[in-house]
Amino acid sequence: MKKVLIANRGEIAVRIIRACADYGVRSVAVYADSDFDALHTRLADETHGLAGDRPADTYLNIGKLMEAARASGADAVHPGYGFLSENAGFAQAVLDAGLTWIGPPPQAIAQLGDKVRARELALKAGAPMAKGTPGPVKDAAEVVRFAQAHGLPIIIKAAFGGGGRGMKIAWHLDEVPALYAAAVREATAAFGRGECFVEQYLDKPRHVEAQIMADQYGRAVVLGTRDCSLQRRNQKLVEEAPAPFLSDEQRLRIHAAAQAICEQAGYVGAGTVEFLLDSSGAISFLEVNTRLQVEHPVTEQTTGMDLVVEQLRIADGLRLSVTETPAPRGHAIELRINAEDVGRGFLPAPGCITRFDAPAGPGVRVDSGVCAGSAVPAYFDSLMAKLIISGATREQALARARRALREFHIEGVPSVLPFHRAVLDHPDFVGADGFRVHTRWIETGFANDLTAALHADPLPDPALMRTAIEIDGRRVALGLPAALLAGLTSAAGLARAPIEPSDQPQDEAEVAASANGVLQAWQAAEGQTVQAGQPIATLEAMKMEVQITAHRAGRLTRLVQAGDQVIAGSALARIEIG
Repeated sequence: MKKVLIANRGEIAVRIIRACADYGVRSVAVYADSDFDALHTRLADETHGLAGDRPADTYLNIGKLMEAARASGADAVHPGYGFLSENAGFAQAVLDAGLTWIGPPPQAIAQLGDKVRARELALKAGAPMAKGTPGPVKDAAEVVRFAQAHGLPIIIKAAFGGGGRGMKIAWHLDEVPALYAAAVREATAAFGRGECFVEQYLDKPRHVEAQIMADQYGRAVVLGTRDCSLQRRNQKLVEEAPAPFLSDEQRLRIHAAAQAICEQAGYVGAGTVEFLLDSSGAISFLEVNTRLQVEHPVTEQTTGMDLVVEQLRIADGLRLSVTETPAPRGHAIELRINAEDVGRGFLPAPGCITRFDAPAGPGVRVDSGVCAGSAVPAYFDSLMAKLIISGATREQALARARRALREFHIEGVPSVLPFHRAVLDHPDFVGADGFRVHTRWIETGFANDLTAALHADPLPDPALMRTAIEIDGRRVALGLPAALLAGLTSAAGLARAPIEPSDQPQDEAEVAASANGVLQAWQAAEGQTVQAGQPIATLEAMKMEVQITAHRAGRLTRLVQAGDQVIAGSALARIEIG
């Protein structure tokens, strides 16, 4: 291959662009309107617009991506992670167009991406497994029957997708219908399919995974383990390799099960087999992610391998550069740097970054998709960068991570840096008296008394204004940033007076949006009498569902419709007393 189209954005697009340069191939970036000036568009050899802003209109639009590949002359496509990376239809479309797909075969994606079929394959491979439904459930009543038969807690999971989306944990029977509806809604929004299945949920489990790399010649090698237990809303925040505090027996069992599953599936490329490890030491297969993971750098640091370049090599028909599991080189920890307000329950916070001073020094690596002046759009997830720390031992890696966090400064948007600083000193995570973190530790074991951040700096208008012009007799589409056109209009004396913020206090009856996003669903009817603290609506903000609750008791009047785009602070409803 000579030219790779990267069907993604942000940090992972930057990472792939750099790997392409190292490997000696050209890179093609694509962008939504709000990513017009993003870092990945500046670094690629060539850039093509997708004419839109929402994921469905841009990075999830197979037709537009294939047209960008055709227009650029790309002969290969790398999907990154998220978006269409686990979409077998996209992989097949790439292959049908005669291009190289940098990922596993479509049939492997379909087999392992279907969580029910993946469970069946894992059972055949002898992997340990918790009880679950044999297929997707039809409705919430079927979920209730499973819980009654097998006990609580249970986990409702999207049958097609990953990344923690479409995943809900039920601890009480009466919450099952609402959680099932939320899981279906999230799965449909994220993956285009809402089918869900149900499993027993292991209480306080660790999340441990094995990195797999396989070539086209039938060789699959486990490159090591990672621990990804520190999560909020099923989204990982901290990962490390090798997974600490595992026995040799546990590690070998995870390696063997991961390799057997991938060999049975005819796997090619990078993939991750995920497991849960409960407090008794029991291991249960979770799922297979048929793509590169966000946390792949910790495996790179402890193996000395460039996993993205290895993906390019495999897609080019070369054999794996290793023949067996490499012995780990020291220890590595990755901290995801998200634009989220920890003091407000990790609320996503889009905005404009005014300062981005990344740390450096021995053992410090920063994989970033932003810089000072970058925008964090409301339409996409909140990941800005990843801080990867390595050391000869876990203790040295922790010490370097603390030093790096002291040097890291971000302004303009809230970030999770305060959480990372707190957790690296927490005895449950440090592990001197036992490693006590688990997948719900942030919600149940972490006393979040961190201060809420100041509001994010407002985003510039992300819109591109499009028109047509003629050049040498040829009609050409022209897109200009709205801010530029506003400046031109202002220079011509045609600018409208700016809208000044109101000095009037907010109406006490109004229910305000807590973040920019899309109102997914109303949970309270028009005219219903609601109680203070009652959930009344669900907002999707940067790929996460945020619950909107009533701030007081009274009669509800809706002001927006489900599916409407809203901005932080805008009125969603009114609650009238009496």
